[in-house]
Amino acid sequence: MSKKMNIAQALEKSGELPKALLSQYEEVLLHAHQQGLAIFKVDCSKARNLSALLRAFAKAVDYPVFFGKDTDALLDCLSETLDEQKKGYLLWIQSFHSGDPDLAQDAQKVLSVLKEASQYANDKQKVLTYIVEHSGKHSAPEPGIAPAPYAESLLPQ
Repeated sequence: MSKKMNIAQALEKSGELPKALLSQYEEVLLHAHQQGLAIFKVDCSKARNLSALLRAFAKAVDYPVFFGKDTDALLDCLSETLDEQKKGYLLWIQSFHSGDPDLAQDAQKVLSVLKEASQYANDKQKVLTYIVEHSGKHSAPEPGIAPAPYAESLLPQ
C-alpha cells in the first residue's frame, strides 16, 4: 500500500491523524483538498494559556472572537464549523506547546475537546480530523523585553 493511499485512508475518518504524517505536510493538505475537506491551520505558537489557545482555534476557523472562554465554547466552535462544511475539515495544529508546564493541563483539555468534536463528526457522518505538532516549553523571553500579548501578535507589522 502506497503512502498516498495511507494518507487518503487516514483522512476518511474522524480523529487524530498518525504522527508519521507530520513530515508529509504538503501531501496531507493535497489529499484533504482532493477529498473535499476544508483545511484550517491553527497557529498555537503564541498561546501561553487556555484563553489564547481558544483564540487561536477561533481565528483559524474564522469563528467570532467573542465566543466563550472555556472548553465548552471550543466544542461549540468546532461543531458549528463542522456543520458549515459539506464533508468536514482538517485541523493542522501548529506549535502546540503541550510540553510547557504552564499549558499542560489546558493542552489536555483541548485534546479532549478535539476527540469529542471528532465523535460529533462521526455522528453527523462527516469528517473532523486533526494533526498536532507538539512543542515543548515556550522559549524564555528576552531579558528586559516582555512577550507580546497574543492579540497584539496577530496585528500586521
